[in-house]
Amino acid sequence: MKRKTVFPRHLATPSQSFFLLGPRGTGKTMWLRRALPHAHYVNLLREDLYQAYLARPGPFALEMNAVPVGHWVVVDEIQRLPNLLNEVHRLMEERDLRFCLCGSSARKLKRAGVNLLGGRAVHRVMHPFLPEEVGEAFSLEAALRFGMLPVIWPAEDKDDALAAYARFYLKEEIQAEALVRNLPGFARFLPIAALCHGQVVNLSNLAREAGVARTTVAGFVEILEETLLGFRLPAFEARLRVRERRHPKWYWCDPGLVRAMKGASGPLVPEERGALFEGLVAQTLRAYRDYRRAFDEMHYWAAPGPSGPEVDFLIRRGDEFVAIEAKAGRTLQPHWGKGLRALKSLPGLRRRILVYPEGPPIRTDDGIEGFPFADLPVALGFE
Repeated sequence: MKRKTVFPRHLATPSQSFFLLGPRGTGKTMWLRRALPHAHYVNLLREDLYQAYLARPGPFALEMNAVPVGHWVVVDEIQRLPNLLNEVHRLMEERDLRFCLCGSSARKLKRAGVNLLGGRAVHRVMHPFLPEEVGEAFSLEAALRFGMLPVIWPAEDKDDALAAYARFYLKEEIQAEALVRNLPGFARFLPIAALCHGQVVNLSNLAREAGVARTTVAGFVEILEETLLGFRLPAFEARLRVRERRHPKWYWCDPGLVRAMKGASGPLVPEERGALFEGLVAQTLRAYRDYRRAFDEMHYWAAPGPSGPEVDFLIRRGDEFVAIEAKAGRTLQPHWGKGLRALKSLPGLRRRILVYPEGPPIRTDDGIEGFPFADLPVALGFE
């Protein structure tokens, strides 16, 4: 049997209780087994435990009474029984237990009335693999085609594994947890949302294509965000001479999921590359923010009109900004810096960076820096 490779993750273990959220298949459980090897483990995917604690939370408290004072406890799939958080809160205070509360959905945890431990637990996110986490095994072509989800990484047939992941998401995350009432409508919505990867979100257009009400599709988008498979990138209001767009852009958390949700398999086609590469850069930046606190906020900026100047990412740390443009082409083109040049007068803008698949670093006469994707963490000083 081929031995499974274990790649080190960049997420640091907090010293206090924490929520650990992340999409299914990002390796949360494997990381916890290595980061907290001596923790007491409660897996709410076990149907017997789930049913027992669902009927009466008392047995959970009795089980925790046998755990040594000050010990770590991992509760996996906490979103299945958020009411256990009341007991967790009490045990943290009375027995000084430290909890990792792990899950793949924030939806039920955000519900009104759920005890979120009053700030006594910090929040962490587990993302798909970063390129530097897999080291020499990283291939940009494979990342764009199959994505970076750890659950897909060892599969011999990755296209088949991604299709299975999409089916599993609908069955286990959506249907089993009863997150939507209109499952057929949600199933129609998913491939349409995949086609919108890297585009400005237009809920009315999405609703028309999916054949559901606008309010319904707004709820569908929230479900994708709360199950951590996608995110909206807000527009930045730079207050320059032109009026900026205000609608957010939509990204999935992984290129492989984009292709799986729209039913694409096989080699990449040229039309896919731009959005997939831009999305990979977006997700990589989010992971840097969450793992390393590399910056405070991330936006995009674009002038009005379909052909106006645009910048894919504008990251802020304190009062300083870095503008980043992602281009998937193989040959540098002069027009790639159009948006970066339009944003030059933004107060606090310290650097303007182009990111492209491969090639040597460059610097233009007007100060725009260019780096291949593999050099992004070094270019931004995140290593």
